[in-house]
Amino acid sequence: MRIFDPHIHMTSRTTDDYRAMAANGVQAVVEPAFWLGQPRTNPGSFADYFDSLIGWEPYRAAQFGIRHHATLALNPKEANDPRCRGVLDLLPRYLDKDGVVAVGEIGYDSMTPAEDEAFAAQLALAISYELPALVHTPHRDKAAGTRRTLDVVAESGIEPGRVAVDHLNEVTVGLVRDSGCWMGFSIYPETKMSPPRMVEIIKAYGTERILVNSAADWGHSDPLLTVETGKALLAAGFTADDVDRVLWRNPVEFYGQSGRLDLSETTPGATFAGSSIARGGS
Repeated sequence: MRIFDPHIHMTSRTTDDYRAMAANGVQAVVEPAFWLGQPRTNPGSFADYFDSLIGWEPYRAAQFGIRHHATLALNPKEANDPRCRGVLDLLPRYLDKDGVVAVGEIGYDSMTPAEDEAFAAQLALAISYELPALVHTPHRDKAAGTRRTLDVVAESGIEPGRVAVDHLNEVTVGLVRDSGCWMGFSIYPETKMSPPRMVEIIKAYGTERILVNSAADWGHSDPLLTVETGKALLAAGFTADDVDRVLWRNPVEFYGQSGRLDLSETTPGATFAGSSIARGGS
């Protein structure tokens, strides 16, 4: 079983996690920029974070033979802090970098006017830079948030097939399926989705435009739940080809639209050349 985790926050994980992931078939990951738990107070802290996502973290992943890409954005939660609005002006320095395969996470946390503005502005950036968009749906009032998300996506003019709407569940999957966007599901130990629930979703909706991720971060999460979902699908009678489509070919198809997806073999033990990428430099 080969696995491409299309949404995982490896900055929050240890080298033991990388080792376990590699041993269980995880060969590629995409790490979206997100809220780190501690509020940031100026765009400069985002610049340092973005530099790490396109420089240090790919190097760290490569030590275990895992290919790492990133999506960059001003996340919905911090879009509400006026001190962080300058990140929208910073993003163009990064969105043309080779390892950046989408704009994200964007979307909604509390569905405020500030989030509306940041969401629309970053969808426009995705169109301008010919990148897919990775969209976060709110944890509260998810159905209303998903409907509002799809309205903004439609208003932006971006092609639905270039948008992944993430953190879906049984209530919201049908809305996104009918929109033409990709459907993202986060598998968690206790919240969000579980492997058995994911199996039932795929039984009902099929394998097309489905993205399954661990969204593992600094909270209670597990970077191997993509593996467990693959095992659950096989146990439920899905074929190895079905599982490969969901856990490998689908994320390759979605992020491949960026034209920047590099799945060539990494070289464990390679030297980190951090100076070459500092501050978004070429």
